[in-house]
Amino acid sequence: MPSILKNTSFFDTAPCMSQHKQRIAVLGSTGSIGTQALEVIAAQADCLEAYALTANNNVDLLIRQALRYQPEFVAIANEAHYPKLKSELAHLPIKVFAGSDAIAQIAAMDAVDTVLTAMVGYSGLRPTIEAVKAGKRIALANKETLVVAGELITQLVANHRAQVLPVDSEHSAIFQCLVGESSRSIEKVILTASGGPFRCKTTEELRHVSCREALKHPNWNMGAKITIDSASMMNKGFEVIEAKWLFGLEAEQIEVLVHPQSIIHSMVQFTDGSLKAQLGLPDMKLPIHYAFAYPERVESSFPRLDFADYPQLSFEKPDTRRFRNLALAYRAMELGGNAACALNAANEVLVAAFLEERIAFLEMSDVLEDIMQKMHFIAKPVYEDYVATDEEIRRQTEELIRSPRNS
Repeated sequence: MPSILKNTSFFDTAPCMSQHKQRIAVLGSTGSIGTQALEVIAAQADCLEAYALTANNNVDLLIRQALRYQPEFVAIANEAHYPKLKSELAHLPIKVFAGSDAIAQIAAMDAVDTVLTAMVGYSGLRPTIEAVKAGKRIALANKETLVVAGELITQLVANHRAQVLPVDSEHSAIFQCLVGESSRSIEKVILTASGGPFRCKTTEELRHVSCREALKHPNWNMGAKITIDSASMMNKGFEVIEAKWLFGLEAEQIEVLVHPQSIIHSMVQFTDGSLKAQLGLPDMKLPIHYAFAYPERVESSFPRLDFADYPQLSFEKPDTRRFRNLALAYRAMELGGNAACALNAANEVLVAAFLEERIAFLEMSDVLEDIMQKMHFIAKPVYEDYVATDEEIRRQTEELIRSPRNS
């Protein structure tokens, strides 16, 4: 299977050694990944520059970021916020835009060296496609892009010779383990999962968990949507699909292992029986920093791992009977076509409904199973099919949420 990373050479010129600062477009700068990326940029100000910042709705934080980092461009997806954004930045030479078209255009700008795709969910697909078509260096933190349209993105990356560097901690770990190795020597990859806040709860207990409980992740500081996905193990399911496309793997080559301490971020087992693992504290600034600096390792002041603080590292198999979303993700991956696109669309609607307390935790999996059984399957989708699938599945999911069974 083709790998998205085949255009990423281990011997590229390091960005920090170029003649100008590496100009970074941070798509989703107000989210968890985006805000941490700006911290990394600030810490490496001699070679990194926040050239463009974009957000969906959080105009107040976007304004504060623009005032601090003085980018060339800012854009807000929700056009209703444009007047406020424009007014607050009117005294600065910052170009201000609004709408999804503007964000897609920023991703493809000639002056941009690296595009960090940190937008949440399906919204990251179009700007990532535009960045790929422009042949950009892409620090990929939006896993849904590959979940929704992995086959399309793989082909576009090959056609336009874009460079993709994974930012998810698990995929960054795998990537780091593969430096100096041949992809042909991979026997399997092992994605580690913390297990989330509900790892030890019974099915009966899961029927009654609250949104507030689900948002208390034991190890990672993440946004609300990804934290709920972690609690349901959908996040890990999406990471399985992402790994397939990034590394050119088959389903049987991707294993999930629950590792509650989140110190080993993932592992690669090779055909000779040896195993490599990448370890570190659970801090997203580490994989962000690695992607920006690659292929160098640039010094940082991040906290260091002390093994004395972690005298025991434990592992266990995931329970796909309690956490059905992981099994559903494997099923969607094996089906191919637009199945994972449908799974993602339904999940985004369901997570929003759970956060609004309109549906119970386990009911999310019930609806996902219904959607996967009833969806209109397209074996060889084009871009327009992904768009249509996303729109239709969102409508169907809302109908199922409102149905008597889920009221």
